[in-house]
Amino acid sequence: MTGPQPAVAPGRTVRVAVAGLGWAGRQIWLPRLAAHPRFTVTAVVDPDAAARERARADHGVPDAYADVADLPAGAADLVVVAVPNHLHAAVAARLLRRGVPVFLEKPVCLTSAEADDLADAERAGGAVLLAGSAARYRADVRALVDAAADIGPVRHVDVAWVRARGVPDAGGWFTRRDLSGGGALVDLGWHLLDTVLPLLGPASIAHAVGSVSDDFVNDDAARAAWRGTAGTGGRGDVEDTARAFLLTADGTSAALHACWASHEARDRTTVSVHGTAGSVTLRCTFGFSPNRDATPELTRTRDGETVRLPLPAEPIGAEYDRQLDALPDLLADPASRGVAAADARRTIDAIERVYRCARPTPPVPALAGARDR
Repeated sequence: MTGPQPAVAPGRTVRVAVAGLGWAGRQIWLPRLAAHPRFTVTAVVDPDAAARERARADHGVPDAYADVADLPAGAADLVVVAVPNHLHAAVAARLLRRGVPVFLEKPVCLTSAEADDLADAERAGGAVLLAGSAARYRADVRALVDAAADIGPVRHVDVAWVRARGVPDAGGWFTRRDLSGGGALVDLGWHLLDTVLPLLGPASIAHAVGSVSDDFVNDDAARAAWRGTAGTGGRGDVEDTARAFLLTADGTSAALHACWASHEARDRTTVSVHGTAGSVTLRCTFGFSPNRDATPELTRTRDGETVRLPLPAEPIGAEYDRQLDALPDLLADPASRGVAAADARRTIDAIERVYRCARPTPPVPALAGARDR
């Protein structure tokens, strides 16, 4: 594939290749793409030959390749990139520079430098970068955003995603910092920041502080057994818990809490938006864990009175189907160019700053005079 791929005409089926057949590619994207009327899966890409053949057999995919470099010119209108974290930006940038549109699973990048490289690749190749943003497509999150429009200017947002037991792929690449970029802050925190940053408005993040801990990451009992992936028995070196506080240049604040494992009984996500005229709070569970709150709840509080707001019922994972519904139009819209890279730059900047604050540094030796006092 060389040169920008032609835009997909409205209403036409989008030919898509899936690069990466790990849990996200295999369980989230490939089955949904294969079943969606607006998409035709033309190829899968993965270095594991057995994974490629299983995907072809299960979903009737005609072609399979070991590397995205092997994709023939014109084989796909879009490549869904769901490779391990440390390869996200590099694989996406290679495709973008060749003019191939990309839908990139989160985390979109692991450093600000990678975000800048993605933006440069998008400009150089003339192809659009789209990004995983599942939380924004949840019906309950959309209802929260609508309700928040009626509580005056936002002053503060609290967001938390706390799992009871949910360390992914214990001992595998997910818990190796060199391959994942981080632990719960990069994984769950990306979804939380993707939810909270639009609520804070366009002002830049002036301050970001936080802490991380790893009390559960190497505890076999804390593993996310529902993912269906066995741990390798190796030791993880990432955090299972992160807490952060953000302050924008105009004084709006946010508190973030992301946990792969905890002392809680169930996995729960909470988003509370506090405005000048009231507050709204969503209690639900993001993701696919079966250990979840059965029904999401949205409430609004004004003048000491709390009322429950209506929410539509939707099955687990509907946000991913809804995001696929939107992809063809986003792919064809020139206004999509540059949006994902800019959003990713803001998100990873906040994550980097929290890590710089939270990760231990060598102590500064005390001055001799100070020791003698």
